[in-house]
Amino acid sequence: MEKELLVYIDGKHYPKSQAKVSVYDHGLLYGDGVFEGIRAYSGVVFKLKEHIDRLYRSARVIMLDVPLKKEEIIEAVLETLRKNNLKDSYIRLIVTRGVGDLGLDPRKCPKPTIIIIADVIKLHSSEVKEKGMKALIVWVKRDPVDATSHEVKSLNYMNSIMAKIEANIAGCDEAICLDKNGHISEGVAENLFIVQNGKIITPPTSTGALVGITRDVVMKLAERLGYKAVEKTITPTDLFTADEAFFTGTAAEIVPISEVNKRVIGDGKPGLVTKHLMQEFEKIVGDPKEGIPIYK
Repeated sequence: MEKELLVYIDGKHYPKSQAKVSVYDHGLLYGDGVFEGIRAYSGVVFKLKEHIDRLYRSARVIMLDVPLKKEEIIEAVLETLRKNNLKDSYIRLIVTRGVGDLGLDPRKCPKPTIIIIADVIKLHSSEVKEKGMKALIVWVKRDPVDATSHEVKSLNYMNSIMAKIEANIAGCDEAICLDKNGHISEGVAENLFIVQNGKIITPPTSTGALVGITRDVVMKLAERLGYKAVEKTITPTDLFTADEAFFTGTAAEIVPISEVNKRVIGDGKPGLVTKHLMQEFEKIVGDPKEGIPIYK
């Protein structure tokens, strides 16, 4: 019988089937909390420090006091991977407001809940990565920066769920959201890039897009490879007429986009720049200099 994965909850590890939180936890009742999706490759947790830094930034925005220091959270992530004997993994790190009452007042939640899940994830098939995915610009707008902005990686993903439903109905692989001004923001859980005349362009966070860890890695990688990578507002027309387009994200990694709203992007195949970035990205993810080793 296969051994159950262990899940960290508030300092203890529980078998997956016994890992539970209270129905009064405000993470469940109100989506009140923050999270990070993190990847481990070949025994190295890729950009772990950067993920933890972003977690604390998100928590600060929603005035949530994380009860552990950054170093303690890092060690808890590594220990959870060790206990599960995982060298390649997708890690979900969650901090909720904690147990309160049925009212939404955060002051009624005296102690945040910390959860660490180490498992595997596969969002897209190898065929999609090889041929590109079909995306749909949906009617669901990204929440603006003065609302539940996706600059904060919170537990409230209803905006993304609604967009994903529209893509599913249309038979597309992924949804693309616009901001309130009609500019491209991002996918439901990925940042978006286009390539135009050799220049790599991604929307600014003022569109409500997340400051993605993989997004940042790709921009720096692109510059190192000799490409010019910039933040600039992108319209649907810019996307439709781009030479190439791709998504980036921790779970998704780098995924080419072949079609948007029935418009073929470029020649309908992953472009040379996208494929170059994908190849070079694969080379760095398991590098100990790019993360923190699980076993020291």
